[in-house]
Amino acid sequence: MSVISIKLTQAGKLSGPFDITDNFGNVIATNVPKRTLISGISYDVAPGVTFITIESVGDCKFKKNFYLSTINIVDYYDAKFTQTSTGCVWRHLTNIEIYNYFYGKIHPYIIEYPFAYQYQDQILQNVKDYTRAYEYLPIRDGVFNDNTRIETNNKWFNKAVLYNGQQSTGVLELVAKPLNDLRSYMQYPIFNTESKTITYTKSDNFYQYNTFWALQKSSQVPLFKTSCESLSIDKVVNQDNMDYGPRSFKKSPLRAKDLKIRHILDNSATTHLVSQFILGVAQISYK
Repeated sequence: MSVISIKLTQAGKLSGPFDITDNFGNVIATNVPKRTLISGISYDVAPGVTFITIESVGDCKFKKNFYLSTINIVDYYDAKFTQTSTGCVWRHLTNIEIYNYFYGKIHPYIIEYPFAYQYQDQILQNVKDYTRAYEYLPIRDGVFNDNTRIETNNKWFNKAVLYNGQQSTGVLELVAKPLNDLRSYMQYPIFNTESKTITYTKSDNFYQYNTFWALQKSSQVPLFKTSCESLSIDKVVNQDNMDYGPRSFKKSPLRAKDLKIRHILDNSATTHLVSQFILGVAQISYK
């Protein structure tokens, strides 16, 4: 066996993680983080290896061959990493059937509605959202036209978060209400480890749901955390402060002078949602 040392000195922001193989096709390592290659790492390889292939398998996909050579150990440790602005090319708007799909992955479509009430607190009763959900059909002749789409009844946002300054519902997973199947309907809500699954209905072109209550363990602990995944996502639910249990006798309603409704679609790229307006049906809370 031979030992090779690898140290990354130049790469784009979107590159990585990496798979590493030798010229015989043998896998040396998989899913190696970029920071690991920047720091430098050594691997055992088979005798006779003349070059290795480093392939970026993340959002920006590419691969490059590197022939093995001898380097002074001082030069190896003094090598510095430089981030470049070059990257892969991704063509957008080339397929009418997909939407929130970039660099080979589904990215979430998020829309948040703020509500501000008057002098008295109000209790949220249900949510009614007027959104048109379209599915597009393949274009056989290659010429775009507006008649290749249908408006669906069972495609919509798959997650919601309702919150105010001190209360939060946590992550609500939304599924279409089972039709003509009372047995399936009676299993909801489903209490998951980091979410609660509830049903929604579509009636008079309104998507509606109402099975929610405040789930935070403490109002003195942040309801959200900052996401490290993407700069486009401003916050994620602080799951450590959420209790998704049944809470038989502690179902506190969302009660405040303000409210935010956050809808998320992150499990489909073929659904085109045209959001128009939303109603947070509430009643005055007298105290």
